[in-house]
Amino acid sequence: MPGTRDIRRRIRAVKNTAQITKAMQMVASAKMRKAQLAALAGRPYAQTMNRMLAELLAARSTDFTHPLMERRNGGRRCLVIVSTDKGLCGPLNTTLFREALKYGRENTVFIAAGRKAAQFISRMRLPLVAEFTYKDSPQFEEARAISRFLQDQFLAGEVDQVDVLFTNFISTLAQRPEWLAFLPIAELRSVSAEHEGEAMGEELRASGGEFLFEPSAEQVLGALLPHYLNFRMYQVLLESKASEHSARMVAMKNATDNANQLIKDLTLEYNKMRQASITKELLEIATAQMALG
Repeated sequence: MPGTRDIRRRIRAVKNTAQITKAMQMVASAKMRKAQLAALAGRPYAQTMNRMLAELLAARSTDFTHPLMERRNGGRRCLVIVSTDKGLCGPLNTTLFREALKYGRENTVFIAAGRKAAQFISRMRLPLVAEFTYKDSPQFEEARAISRFLQDQFLAGEVDQVDVLFTNFISTLAQRPEWLAFLPIAELRSVSAEHEGEAMGEELRASGGEFLFEPSAEQVLGALLPHYLNFRMYQVLLESKASEHSARMVAMKNATDNANQLIKDLTLEYNKMRQASITKELLEIATAQMALG
């Protein structure tokens, strides 16, 4: 049975851990707010761009084709896993990787965006084609580099289908993994969820209006489609980063609360043992006095 000295040492160790988790909670809270605002600020632009392209493609659906919209019969697929670079964010990555295991491994290559995804792919001995990193505040250039690589792979015929698996931000307490069909561009769907996550994957339908293209529909849409994919990947990174900081803040808060509760329990146990020791000493003194008397 541990003595009072061992309990005091354990209390000090738990207090040090609580200080660390509290500091990480405060840092994650500050980053979380910034990441959430960035993700929410990008959603209106993403929705507007998607609806505009849905209108334009519907207006030119009979005679407009683009290599990025080409449907192929080949079965070579590519899965992009967008994860975090660091841990201590609860079950965020575990849930994401559990979804990734549901993806067929035959004729499939993998691309990692984030160190945890690269470690998972290597641990599972899956074919890793490329690895990308992105900052705490994702930049559009980082998303464009990933998107261009995927487009080059698709246009070169290396892959026939590209899917993206990421963690969608719903709220501070809720994040969930989502699948996104990236290439080919078959039908335009909403990039991100609404505030409660109800519109994720909703198909965007055109209103049927007529448009005039200058200089031509091929040039206008040919320039818009790559930008559409670039910003789609950028919004995915924003959603993933908002989910990461939210999950880390909640995980560190729970760890701090658990540490404080453990300190209370250990302090109570220490006081009981100290009181029992004092009582025992008093009884020994009283017994010795009675024996001498």
